[in-house]
Amino acid sequence: MAKRIQFSRHGGPEVLEYVDYQPAAPGPHEVRVRNRAIGLNFIDTYFRNGLYTPPALPSSLGTEGAGEIEALGSAVQGLQLGDRVAYATAPLGAYSELHVMPATQVVKLPDSIDFEQAAAVLLKGLTVQYLLRQTYEVQPGETILWHAAAGGVGLIACQWAKALGVQLIGTVSSPEKAKLAEAHGAWKTIDYSREDVAARVLELTDGAKCTVVYDSVGKDTWTTSLDCVEPRGLLVSFGNASGPVEGVNLGVLAQKGSLYVTRPTLFGYANTQERLQAMADELFAMLAAGKLQVDIGQRFSLADAAKAQTALSARQTTGSTVLLP
Repeated sequence: MAKRIQFSRHGGPEVLEYVDYQPAAPGPHEVRVRNRAIGLNFIDTYFRNGLYTPPALPSSLGTEGAGEIEALGSAVQGLQLGDRVAYATAPLGAYSELHVMPATQVVKLPDSIDFEQAAAVLLKGLTVQYLLRQTYEVQPGETILWHAAAGGVGLIACQWAKALGVQLIGTVSSPEKAKLAEAHGAWKTIDYSREDVAARVLELTDGAKCTVVYDSVGKDTWTTSLDCVEPRGLLVSFGNASGPVEGVNLGVLAQKGSLYVTRPTLFGYANTQERLQAMADELFAMLAAGKLQVDIGQRFSLADAAKAQTALSARQTTGSTVLLP
């Protein structure tokens, strides 16, 4: 028997339960990982509240973690018992002491990165990798806008953009978060609680706006984001922190300058073992070179996952948050 977090109905953090369960034996192409640290991400709240639909209820939560392989399927190759691994695109169930997943969804963890670092950085780091290096390959000298720059993904983006010679303007909700984003490499910050974001972007770019805007907030920032994109520029909408964007009028894209919009996901990019490993290798190389630092702002026990999600949704967290079994 082992412990995990599960929910039997959709709702707020109060629906999360800390229960005993019987972990499955790995199938021929699967591994079972003993989690040492678990990543907390906004997508977890989407499954809990019903925005995204889990396979069935009751359901477990979480797709990211790090630990050691404690059981192998009969057909698994290239992995051994005791290997240190991390994962970010596994089936739901990371909020647990033991998690079974396809062997193709784990990456080997370099000795230089500990379990907490891996759980704090892999999903967010892979997200920044595909956004800055694949969805739109940013170039030195470009100016971009990144919403929620003091969050877990945002702080990695600030560092990665700076390493690439890109001027990142980050939106934040307080002076403290502005200082945090700037300390991590943001070129400029905009406090959306006190400033007009679109107007400030115009000032900072001398009226040119941004080649690309990265928006994980969703509904509340949709119009503002469009107003910050230069003609024929790109809006990358990759999250729904304030709710999903609905009722989009494509004609608005023409009115605002023949804009492009995309709604990517990590799973659309890390869709093969080879691509996942290549993306992880680039992320690990950035960490090894000291170009990225992992900022773990909060640690919660697995049993306190509801408290962790409450803090995340209330934007009371900074950097990354990990759950510890």
